[in-house]
Amino acid sequence: YNVYGFACYAIFNTAFYFSKSIGDEYARRNNGHKNLVRFNDLFFSYHALALSLVTFTQSFYYKRSPTQESSFIVRTFFYLTLLGLVLVSTMSSVYNTVYFLSFIKLGCSMVKYVPQAWLNYRRKSTVGWSIHNIILDFAGGILSFAQLILDAARSGNIAEALGNPVKFGMGLASIGFDLIFLTQHYVLYTDRYDPLKFEAQLRFQSMPLYGSVENSDAGSI
Repeated sequence: YNVYGFACYAIFNTAFYFSKSIGDEYARRNNGHKNLVRFNDLFFSYHALALSLVTFTQSFYYKRSPTQESSFIVRTFFYLTLLGLVLVSTMSSVYNTVYFLSFIKLGCSMVKYVPQAWLNYRRKSTVGWSIHNIILDFAGGILSFAQLILDAARSGNIAEALGNPVKFGMGLASIGFDLIFLTQHYVLYTDRYDPLKFEAQLRFQSMPLYGSVENSDAGSI
């Protein structure tokens, strides 16, 4: 999800930030207003794509389940959006194609949160899963959403926030799902008992320690 989504987002931001023709087309369709893609949006998409590629590459080198594979939903989403991208690029303008890329990224953001939320619900637990990234994601979503609204307000047209639908939607999606995760972790499933970790601790405690009285020469006399 992340590699595919952030690749689309990086192309979208690059086109809107550097392309004069894309900027002129946006202004023509939005009463002369400039688009709200900023340098920090460009940097964020490149940075996220680079780290996603690193993580994706690690999955081929480090140990993982031999039965691990993409779900049917992931494969369906990928092939349908790829087909849609081909159709839009051949039947419509470059501007619409770039916008379609942004909606692919928005779809990735909407879908990728669902499996973890469902897994937490089924297990009635968040053990083995870090809440810290969610806290950072929640803060980032609020700041990103706030920046978009402030930029639109400064331009004199608050409706311009909708001119960057992927950033607007990503902010709402991350805030909404992060609230679900925070509620699951701190309100609904507060039991931090991990049976696998507990069994590992018992096995460690039952192991003889070198240098102890029981295993020394003195202890065997």
